[in-house]
Amino acid sequence: MSQAVASIPRAFSPLLPALLASGALLFLVLLASLLWGAGDISPSDAVSALFGKGSSDAHFVVFELRGPRTLLGLLVGMALGCAGALMQTLARNPLAEPGLLGISAGSSFAVAVAMLLGASAATLNVGFAQTGALLGCLLVLATARIQGVGNDPVRLVLAGATFSSLLMALTSLLLMFDERTADEIRFWVIGSVAGRDLAALRWILPSLVLAAGLTLWIARPLAALALGERVAQGLGHHPGLVRLVTVIIVALLVGSATAAAGPVMFIGLVVPFVARSIGGPDIRHQLLLCLLIGPTLLITADILCRLIAAPAEMPLGVITAAVGAPVLLLIVRRKRMPSL
Repeated sequence: MSQAVASIPRAFSPLLPALLASGALLFLVLLASLLWGAGDISPSDAVSALFGKGSSDAHFVVFELRGPRTLLGLLVGMALGCAGALMQTLARNPLAEPGLLGISAGSSFAVAVAMLLGASAATLNVGFAQTGALLGCLLVLATARIQGVGNDPVRLVLAGATFSSLLMALTSLLLMFDERTADEIRFWVIGSVAGRDLAALRWILPSLVLAAGLTLWIARPLAALALGERVAQGLGHHPGLVRLVTVIIVALLVGSATAAAGPVMFIGLVVPFVARSIGGPDIRHQLLLCLLIGPTLLITADILCRLIAAPAEMPLGVITAAVGAPVLLLIVRRKRMPSL
């Protein structure tokens, strides 16, 4: 037992420099998120507030506005980055991103339906969001089984785009029924960590903890499954069970992120791409890096949203799309092979 535990650090020792660098960069981004914003509070005022000094306005901005959105960005970035890595490994496709394949759209549509039915409690929205993500994930995997689609990254994304467009059209149709629902749905569809209710974190934390526990349990079997079903079976794993648990994890992560921040595109595409470039094909290495790179990218995009159009703010999706679209084109051009 002690030898097995001791072998874990040795297995990840080649990844240690990348983890340390990613962790340091994340710390700097978290600090920058607390110091810079679109308002009148300067970085020096924010530093004073962090040390218990400064004006009451600075305290309010740092601890009531910037602090919650930074914490939310940390959790949402982790969730979307890991969900993207798991989805790409499961589908054996470098373009299998929750936003591109309609999983986020399914989650958002489910929240819109919940609001139309009169739901207002955060816990109910989280449940609906996770259900929508689960159904969307199952539909995507079913689509991937159609002959030729699962082996062609571009065709799979086109199928996901069709599914997303359909759900977006249905969501827009819901806007016609109730003015209150329309306002709340717009709040969810935009996708942002600004102005979100921090109390919602109480409802998504159990799901994130459950997803983390399941990921720890499924990481090794999923790494074996990436080598092929026969290899996984030869090592004593059950491919069907591994796929099912992975789908549940993706639904928990994407549903929680969507319920907390709305649909945020391209994070689940860019983050695993960077993690795979640094850590190699092993999903366990990718997940560790995604935990650091995901929130770094999302919070950096959120900071840019505040500064580019100050004193107003840009939608978060504009920045993530500006980063993700070139990466998408790069992957499409480079990935001539049928799968990862």
